[in-house]
Amino acid sequence: MTRHHLPEPWHLRGDMYTALWLVPGRDLPTWPLPEGARAVSVSGRRLLVTFWVDYTGGDLAYRELLAAVVVRHGVRLAATAVQVWVDDEGSLSGGRRLWALPKEPAVFAFTPLPPARHHLAGLHATVTASGPAGGVDSASGPARQEPHASPSGPARQEPHASVVSRDLLRLPLRVLVRAHLLQPRGDGTDCRVPLRLAGRPSVSRLRMRVRRDGPLAYLAGRRPVAAASLRDFRFTVGSR
Repeated sequence: MTRHHLPEPWHLRGDMYTALWLVPGRDLPTWPLPEGARAVSVSGRRLLVTFWVDYTGGDLAYRELLAAVVVRHGVRLAATAVQVWVDDEGSLSGGRRLWALPKEPAVFAFTPLPPARHHLAGLHATVTASGPAGGVDSASGPARQEPHASPSGPARQEPHASVVSRDLLRLPLRVLVRAHLLQPRGDGTDCRVPLRLAGRPSVSRLRMRVRRDGPLAYLAGRRPVAAASLRDFRFTVGSR
């Protein structure tokens, strides 16, 4: 892994596809959370948010899948990123060193979907994790990965996750969101990561398929309770 990365803040732009999930706490891995933070629960189900992101420009250009747990820290709400995959070494190194983000390498395929009946534009994307998290089963530890054999070529690995997102209603405004991540560091301290995000939102329908032997197995067979996309966003991560 390269030791070279951009200093904060990072200024990024692109398109984002996000979903909110409610998952029973007993079905989730035991992720480390910041000191004093508690995962927010609704009737025993934890709030998780997933983000498929195509960063097309700004300081860096790369693709990302991030899963975050909504937490309460004192009287404030925040989020803790618990799983992150990227396809850029600078993003991976910088995310780990600047903000304690648990970034791992992955291979992505993003394919724009044209407008269709009852839908606006959308996205089909896949991710295949290549880091140590790629073959971990949250319930039983390391899982054996089964490649798919092809009679005409070498074996290929099934993606760990795929998504289809379709915009249903484009909202006639540009939103501005200020939030922060709260990340635990290995030395017992915490890192607060300011976020500033602006873009054109749409109400969406999103479906994810995940491998049951992979790092996102806790989402297998589940549907999000809400989904949205943010087009042509401008995103600032970190502070001066």
